Amino acid sequence: EWIPLRKRVIPPTAYSTFFRHRLRPRGSSKRSRPLGGQPFPGLLQLENLSREELVDVLRAAVVDQKGKPGELTLFSVLPELSQSLGLGDQELQVVQASGKETSGLVLLSSCPQTASRLQKFFIYSRRAQRPTATYCAVTDGIPATSEGKIQAALKLEHVDGVDLVIPVKSPSRKDFQEGVKRTLSHFHVVAMGSGCALVQLQPLTVFPSQLQVHMVLQLCPVLGDHTYSARVGTVLGQRFLLPADSTKPQRQVPDEALLRHLCLTPSQAAQLPLHLHLHCLHLPGMRPGEAPMKLLAPLPSYFFRTLQCLGLHQQ
Repeated sequence: EWIPLRKRVIPPTAYSTFFRHRLRPRGSSKRSRPLGGQPFPGLLQLENLSREELVDVLRAAVVDQKGKPGELTLFSVLPELSQSLGLGDQELQVVQASGKETSGLVLLSSCPQTASRLQKFFIYSRRAQRPTATYCAVTDGIPATSEGKIQAALKLEHVDGVDLVIPVKSPSRKDFQEGVKRTLSHFHVVAMGSGCALVQLQPLTVFPSQLQVHMVLQLCPVLGDHTYSARVGTVLGQRFLLPADSTKPQRQVPDEALLRHLCLTPSQAAQLPLHLHLHCLHLPGMRPGEAPMKLLAPLPSYFFRTLQCLGLHQQ
């Protein structure tokens, strides 16, 4: 069975369930200001939850279900979540998930056969250059073109105790043998405003932090990217790339105009969550003859608030 969630899950034979832990508010379209110590409404603070409370949050986040029913992380509570969903001894395993700081869909399965079938579907789709995942991102800056593709050779390096992704120019055969990977993403600008953009991103390869690094290469870092945004420098209003291998990660520092639009203080901006959301997944029908499925995760409250503050309206 499999399960779709927001950040989401799939189980054993043909079970689908989706989690929602960051919901978009409904109602007023007026710009909202931060309330007291809550500048990022809807942001889940794991350090304030017990294991039981996290399981309750995940169970409440299920948006669809088909079939029979140490450190605190999603992975650490999968056994409790499996029991809470009535799966008995069937173990949940992650089939598809976004990065650690990314919101959105997580796909879990308690059926090895279903998990294997879905993994093969994702691999085949990538080889055929068919995107299966669509992310929404708010970027600090507006891409030079309204749509296009981003290609880059990337490698993972361990720097000062942290794994960082480094672009590689003109990689050699030896570089590829040593772990450098060619990466590709499609992008489409959905809306622009206040010097920022709402961008749809579709990765066609899999690499850690691929989308964040790709947007940095476009001189438009994702809002809340406190790892790679420091690689974009500005002189006299002109942006340029700093050397990736010598630029250390640091907190993103929005300019004064952007802070005013977001209604945030500099100290609050230092805590901005990453505005990168796995919004949509395309899946095959679970049985012969069934139509393909499209799973959607609504935007988190803080993401939606940012769109309102910046005047970014989805078409």
